[in-house]
Amino acid sequence: MALRARPLTSKQPSESDETPKIIQTDSSDDDEIKDLPKPPPPPSAPATLRQRAVSQSLASTANLANLLPTGTLLAFQLLTPIFTNNGVCDAATRPLTVILLLLLALSCFLFSFTDSLKTPDGRIFYGIATFKGLWLFDYADETGSAASLPDLSKYKFRFIDGVHAILSVLVFVSIALRDKNVVSCFYPKPAIEVQEVLDIVPIGIGFICSLLFVVFPTTRHGIGYPISHPK
Repeated sequence: MALRARPLTSKQPSESDETPKIIQTDSSDDDEIKDLPKPPPPPSAPATLRQRAVSQSLASTANLANLLPTGTLLAFQLLTPIFTNNGVCDAATRPLTVILLLLLALSCFLFSFTDSLKTPDGRIFYGIATFKGLWLFDYADETGSAASLPDLSKYKFRFIDGVHAILSVLVFVSIALRDKNVVSCFYPKPAIEVQEVLDIVPIGIGFICSLLFVVFPTTRHGIGYPISHPK
């Protein structure tokens, strides 16, 4: 008796087998991850004593610059690197740097005695204070009458003007001593004691002068300062 072979049927994969399984996660786990505190940023290194001193001296120098005429300060910043050869002075540039500093200090002294006034018609005049009043530089009385000018005797020289002139020179000296080109020109390799003096004395001079300017404020607005209104 012959046996008949049964046909083999291949099992087709069902749709349920081909569909990828999706793993569902609990949303509460995600919320817990979000709620976890973030690690704190690494602490920054504290500033050293020298860094704090340098930043403080730079801030004080910037504040002292407001007490000087704008033109003098601008000339100092532009001409000092040229005259000092960026701090590398020789027998020729060192005397020229001394002359430049003396001229700029003289300008600070003289500009402290200058003043300005604004007439009712909007014209601005500059002059220098004398013992009798304000002597105007650029005033030309074409009509022969000075009725448009205020009383110039109110602008006469006073003792406080001399004090402000001396303080302006001292402020300029303190700023010059904090300039690296000037210091490198006259003290290329200063000793420890000299470096301490250069670090302390300008800051002390600037601090004292700032206090005196606050206690004895000036009412003049001369060359290089804001314009004043009629007094």
